[in-house]
Amino acid sequence: MRSVRFRKSIVVTSTVLCAGVVLSACGKSDSGSDSGKSQGNVTVTTAKGEVEVPLKPAKVVALDNTSFLTLKAFGIKPVAAPKGLLPNEGFEDWQKDSSIKDAGIHHEPKFEAINATEPDLIIGGYRFTEHHDKLSKIAKTIDIAPSDESKEGYVNALKAQTETLGKIFGKEDKAKEIVAALDKAQQSATAATKGEKVFLGVASAGKIDNGASRIGRLTQPLNLKNVLDAGGKKSTSVHDNSGLAPETIAKLNPDWVILLDRDAAVGAEEGTVAVPAKKVVEGMEAWDKTTFRSKDQVIYLDNNFYLTEGIQAYTEAFDQVATAFGKTG
Repeated sequence: MRSVRFRKSIVVTSTVLCAGVVLSACGKSDSGSDSGKSQGNVTVTTAKGEVEVPLKPAKVVALDNTSFLTLKAFGIKPVAAPKGLLPNEGFEDWQKDSSIKDAGIHHEPKFEAINATEPDLIIGGYRFTEHHDKLSKIAKTIDIAPSDESKEGYVNALKAQTETLGKIFGKEDKAKEIVAALDKAQQSATAATKGEKVFLGVASAGKIDNGASRIGRLTQPLNLKNVLDAGGKKSTSVHDNSGLAPETIAKLNPDWVILLDRDAAVGAEEGTVAVPAKKVVEGMEAWDKTTFRSKDQVIYLDNNFYLTEGIQAYTEAFDQVATAFGKTG
């Protein structure tokens, strides 16, 4: 399986933007492409406020992984994307298409490759948030990624992102369909949950840690009680090892467990071995007498959830919750 290393260190070469070949891009400021191929402009709401962007831009760099599936649903093929962040399934065409340049990953962006595509618009944000200013020197860059800081929460921010993308690409009707699917799944999941206790976990390298800071977004609109909160974490990183003991979860005895299998998406960290989340759960002796184990009440999120995290990922996850909880009556 392709393994992606999300290192915490800052790569020096990624910061050298206005040097060598890239120097010529710095004179383009934040005005986007002058190719004349877009169809006017449209004003959208972003993390930086109201921004005017090209309508139906011809050449788009897609960096925000939460937008990928929506762009595919719109029939948009980017001129560049972070191929190391693409899911193993569903994006084989983007991976193999040589006309789609590799933009690198967020720890090591390939600014020169992005600049060479002469984009009309760069969809940044999320994992690429810290590079916004550098990207803006290449072309018009927007951050419309969902955020935990959104006033109405992450899930509603997914809807806003989808509607904004629909406005930019003239795909408002398709955007409405995608949002409606999420609404339906969320309503079904809400109706199926009755205040049950749930543990949200992240499986990696044969261990299961508290995943509330990352997938707690999923249960926010549902009738569920998390047995562990984010533990004061400000970050949504799944790389930190809190030292959570299996016995702690056993004592809390949640009715259900919802797991994100990080290794299934990106492979094991260096020096560790990937173990399927299901195998970890079934092999945990401390959980032999727990409710969720005895009743087989464990939901394993789609393997690619960690790499998509967009509106389609949450729609599927809500459908999983609705189906699983619905079976218990």
